Amino acid sequence: MLGLLLITIATIVAGAQEVQRMVAEAQVTLGDLLLLFIYLEVLTMVGIYLSSGALPVRMPLYIAIVALARHLILDMKSMSQWTLIATASAVLILALAVLVLRYGHARFPYGASEDGRDMRDG
Repeated sequence: MLGLLLITIATIVAGAQEVQRMVAEAQVTLGDLLLLFIYLEVLTMVGIYLSSGALPVRMPLYIAIVALARHLILDMKSMSQWTLIATASAVLILALAVLVLRYGHARFPYGASEDGRDMRDG
């Protein structure tokens, strides 16, 4: 629980610092918006864990996809073509992993665990 509290506080502080920087520079870029989206996803992940007691595996995958997309957008001009292909391939692999998880969950839904808790993946 202490770890979740620290993650929440650190994420809120980082988001506030990012907003403060955008206001000071009077400029918002796509990279800034994607970074704020990553912070929002982290807060959502903590909220889901607190409300359900379980962490959907898809949430970190979504965060990784957005982080790699942000990396592509910000550093595309300085990347070699092989680095660009590798990063795009990583996004594709993560998206396929999400697709497999979603299909598996739809095809083989979770039931209740032995202690009676619902084990569905949000």
